[in-house]
Amino acid sequence: MLETLRSIVQEVNVAKDLNSALATVVERVQLALDTNACAVYLFDNNLQKFILRAEVGLGPAANSDANLAFSEGLVGLVGSRAEPINIENASDYPDYHYYPGTGKDKYYSFLGVPVIHHRNVLGVLVAHGKESYKFDEEAEAFLITLASQLAVVLVHAEATGAIKETEPASTRQVVKFEGVAGANGIAIGEVVVAYPLADLSAVPDRNSEDVGEEIKLFKAALANVKSDIKDVSAKLSEELGLEERALFDVYTRILDDSAIGGEIEETIRQGQWAQGALREVILRHIQVFEKMEDPYLRERASDIRDLGRRILSYLQKTQRSRTEFPEQVILIGDELTPANLGEVPPRSLVGLVSIRGSKNSHISILARAMEIPVVVGAVDVPYLQMDGIEVIVDGYQGLVFPNPSNTLKQHFQRVIAEEQAMVRGLEALSELPATTQDGHHVPILVNTGLLSDVARSLQRGAQGVGLYRTEVPYMISDRFPSERQQANLYRQHLAAFVPNRVTMRTLDVGGDKDLPYFPIKEDNPFLGWRGIRITLDHPEIFLVQIRAMLKASEGLNNLRIMLPMISNVTEVDEALQYIRQAYNEVLQEGHAIEMPPVGVMIEVPAAVYQARELARRVDFLSVGSNDLTQYMLAVDRNNSSVADLYHSFHPAVLKALHYIVYMAHLENKLVSICGELAGDPRGTLLLMAMGYDELSMSASSILKAKSLIRSVTMSQAKLLLDEVLELHTAEEIEKRIDAVISEIGLAEIDTSV
Repeated sequence: MLETLRSIVQEVNVAKDLNSALATVVERVQLALDTNACAVYLFDNNLQKFILRAEVGLGPAANSDANLAFSEGLVGLVGSRAEPINIENASDYPDYHYYPGTGKDKYYSFLGVPVIHHRNVLGVLVAHGKESYKFDEEAEAFLITLASQLAVVLVHAEATGAIKETEPASTRQVVKFEGVAGANGIAIGEVVVAYPLADLSAVPDRNSEDVGEEIKLFKAALANVKSDIKDVSAKLSEELGLEERALFDVYTRILDDSAIGGEIEETIRQGQWAQGALREVILRHIQVFEKMEDPYLRERASDIRDLGRRILSYLQKTQRSRTEFPEQVILIGDELTPANLGEVPPRSLVGLVSIRGSKNSHISILARAMEIPVVVGAVDVPYLQMDGIEVIVDGYQGLVFPNPSNTLKQHFQRVIAEEQAMVRGLEALSELPATTQDGHHVPILVNTGLLSDVARSLQRGAQGVGLYRTEVPYMISDRFPSERQQANLYRQHLAAFVPNRVTMRTLDVGGDKDLPYFPIKEDNPFLGWRGIRITLDHPEIFLVQIRAMLKASEGLNNLRIMLPMISNVTEVDEALQYIRQAYNEVLQEGHAIEMPPVGVMIEVPAAVYQARELARRVDFLSVGSNDLTQYMLAVDRNNSSVADLYHSFHPAVLKALHYIVYMAHLENKLVSICGELAGDPRGTLLLMAMGYDELSMSASSILKAKSLIRSVTMSQAKLLLDEVLELHTAEEIEKRIDAVISEIGLAEIDTSV
């Protein structure tokens, strides 16, 4: 029965539309349970009725007659109770309702199970038998399990508009998907799906605007693949026997118009774009071969998959670049990267949804810097079927609303207007210093990585850059940028903030930041080859980058260099040696360069407990609180399954942060913090009280941080710090900080990041 269930789920998942999926369900359930009839009823929210949507064995008039009120009949009873009903003689049951049009004979045995998603009854799945008997426990368990799978299909169908309910759009039931709030804000726009190359399962559905052009592109890709097969066959002709060479002819025939090629072309004619048609047909054939009992035939599934990938590769060479984008783009993908952001015009990109990731993944951090709402960890979103659909992204609550009603849109449009009014109210602070009411000044710097951040950061009153992510230019390129390219880019950032300091972190890739041309495949990347470990192993990369930084700083002298992922003093000594080497080389070339300050990032527990030794070797320390929290709590910040265990206000994290400041100041060294905690108003209060010399944050957080700092005294902040260091849970600490902020009269400040 388990294998049957798996097979049904596979067929449903590759069905071309909802009606096909429901038809598959009823037909396969009837066979699996060896019963007379099977039916699926879907609940219409507006009519408050269960509507028969698919059946087998009920009779020709069933679809027109069998609609039941919410509490009507046994189907209604299953729905209203939200539990299975399994009885051997349905006609004797008080709630039994017989429709004459559903067959000559009455059905006696009845097994109905509710289709439920997040406590909402979406429909009822029913099996009938003409004999009087009770379905056994295995059959009941089978139907319950299948109903849970069907619930996901129905929710996805609602999200993509496949279920056409009878109520008007303005009153349609709200469909929403839950994720994790990655960056604050509300966005309303049209979905553009970001998908990886040469991955059949990741190709999204998309309606074809020009069927003839899509067929032309498909035939060209097909011809290229056939030519490739012919070339390979010719090259291997001397090494292979006649029988083996015949396999290449088989592959070619598979692609003919009378076989798979013809099916794909027909699917394109039905309105699907070429890549989507290819995916649909190839995956369907793969499924057929994988279910075959003969091992030889079953292995042919891999041949079909390979042919599909080859055709897809050619199609994507011509169809990958999208030349036109909606005015308001919501970019959705399995795991969005900075490179994905670079594919969309900056002015069009208004929101992001990443199926994987967490609040502290780098896509969230970049989104906060760009002030773009983002929801991450939204694992239930059927993103491959959502291209072109209107959605609302709620970056405050971590919610995604597909196909929103007019009422819902109007509500969120009001929220957007309120947001904009709040920002305008804080703009008056941009020229004012971040100084407490008793005269303590806290320099506020910005975290950046894109040129588009510069103007926004300066408008908000940033006093420099506490973290410039040099990996961003690497990640949106198709190769390592040259020394000249890097120097030109760095120069723009340094010049924009002069005379204020710009702290440039050396290349920090690995973990959740990959370069497409420098792949790093590891079982545990966050504990592997990343940050300074990579650049010390590749001095040719490190030296080029340092030379570019130094040349960019000529005449400006506002550069600071920062080393990431330091775990021992040996790494610092080695890196300093390379930096001095690059400095001497640049001097020998005739450049008049001052040696910039060099600092290290404290991101791992080992560095926390060597903070004083590290401070003796460098000019400053900077805490990366995102990674430090991750490593101290053993929580992968990209894993939505453990997102609730990631607490920046965990007592152990706060005590470590306090200890770092104390040790750095013993050596009279400046210490800053550039993690997201600095931009959280609650974190701002505590970090200021701990004695951090600089706070660096996303541009979107600067005005809120200023507002808070200017509204309190340093003595108030220190008193709060003393209190929270005695508390034992993150929840207690956050609750106490929020209470103090409210007592001060700043309850209107948004304390979420």
